[in-house]
Amino acid sequence: MKFLKLTCIGIFALAVLGSCGGSTAVDDDGEEEEQQEEVENFDGPTYDDDYTDISAWEDRSEWNMANVHDPTVVKDGEYYYMYQTNASYGNVHVGHGFYPYRRSKDLVNWDFQGAAFSQVPSWVKDSLNSKRASMDPPLDPIEDPDYGFWAPHITKVNGTYRLYYSVVVQNPIKGSDPNEYWTERAFIGLAETDDLSSNDWEDKGMVLSSIADGEETYKRDGGNDWSAYFKYNAIDPSYVVTPGGEHWLFYGSWHSGLAAVQLDPETGKPFELKNLEDYGTRIAGRGDVTSNRWQALEAPEIIYNGETDYYYLFVAYDELSVAYNTRVVRSKNITGPYRGINGNNVTQGAEAWPMITHPYKFNNHYGWVGFSHPSVFQNPDTGQWFYSSQGRLPRNVQGINASNAVMMGHMRKVYWTDDGWPVVAPERYAAVPDTTTITKEEITGTWEEITLEYEYQTMQNSYRVIFNEDNTLGGALDGTWSYDQESNTLTVNGKKLIVDNAWDWEASPRERTFTYVGLNASGRSIWGKKVEDN
Repeated sequence: MKFLKLTCIGIFALAVLGSCGGSTAVDDDGEEEEQQEEVENFDGPTYDDDYTDISAWEDRSEWNMANVHDPTVVKDGEYYYMYQTNASYGNVHVGHGFYPYRRSKDLVNWDFQGAAFSQVPSWVKDSLNSKRASMDPPLDPIEDPDYGFWAPHITKVNGTYRLYYSVVVQNPIKGSDPNEYWTERAFIGLAETDDLSSNDWEDKGMVLSSIADGEETYKRDGGNDWSAYFKYNAIDPSYVVTPGGEHWLFYGSWHSGLAAVQLDPETGKPFELKNLEDYGTRIAGRGDVTSNRWQALEAPEIIYNGETDYYYLFVAYDELSVAYNTRVVRSKNITGPYRGINGNNVTQGAEAWPMITHPYKFNNHYGWVGFSHPSVFQNPDTGQWFYSSQGRLPRNVQGINASNAVMMGHMRKVYWTDDGWPVVAPERYAAVPDTTTITKEEITGTWEEITLEYEYQTMQNSYRVIFNEDNTLGGALDGTWSYDQESNTLTVNGKKLIVDNAWDWEASPRERTFTYVGLNASGRSIWGKKVEDN
């Protein structure tokens, strides 16, 4: 039987069970019936993941989560605001400002608002040409820079919203051939407002720029020379305040790794930028961090979780079109060393585990690639953590022109394992009501499971697992399972998995379901989704 509607077994008789995924007891039949009606009448998102029919600029009021890339999210009043890189299918955003943004009351339905900036901040060109003039020998100014507007980060500091934004200058340092000379430097700037709804920003100018250390010249030896001129690449900012009141900016992409720099809390900028050391200290690398100047990691996202007393560093690995995946490491100290679940030192270049997202495919869908560069944030009212990023459709999907340029915003719950590691929900967030307890009887049936093994540019496909009533397993797995209804913990062959209500985005029509998520011993995420009852 197809798994169409989910209800708790004997809900009317077992009122003491409370709510699905929750802990509130039901005290009377009227409240119980109201909760059950909410479950059965829930109407989740129905918009198509292939949004190419509404991709034009004049259709932007219908985009919802279409054309999201490198999002950053914060709440102001009753709305969540999401800002992003200048990117869209068909580049329809061109000519309509910089750093597009949208807002939502529920993290599910988003209204496109336009762009944060209408003009390129004038300080970028001035700073660029001032730095060029100070080089030895001095370089002529670039009169009409070719800009890229990438990866902002929004944060709230003492009632003020700070928008850190990346501007890259894409011209070669000399001439016009990027295989002959490295491209020019990137900049991180800062703008502030007290009210996001006003979209009235006061630009504060440069925070820092890419910095050269003299180890390499800006001349390249052809297109296969990847020994970068700049030590740190000034893009992909992320901001955190320590429990002791220190303010830090994390940033970086490829080049020589990721850096952290302490900021003046009053200005939101480094205390000084006189020496190389003032641009920060490396907190993560990949491989030989001593000599390797082209490391396949970027987009540091730093959070502090007071419940575990750890700083968590989320990092994007590999190229963004297909292979993009997300790793997470942690440290008790803001500058590290950051270590993975296996204890290895990622600050010194060890491979980071766990991996919490990877290109994947459930049945009845194209699947998702390019799935990383997250914003990790909390609902300030409930404390629930969320992971938001883009996902891209795979290449060469039949019937979709340039399918890998279709970028859809993904919003997912973050759960925490017993030993304090974050994991990401297998299905996108849809605000499915948590109103009835998930029972053992509802675990039985057929599930699709995915183990997120690391394979470069290769999606991980689902396989079927059957949970039998006698606590044995079938399908692709052998062994046994058990379920703790009070904690919503499913144990499969010794692995603990977190069960929750969810929205089946791959079903047609879409419907409520259950999911589970956890980590195996080597730090690979395990995702499951129920698809059929017994």
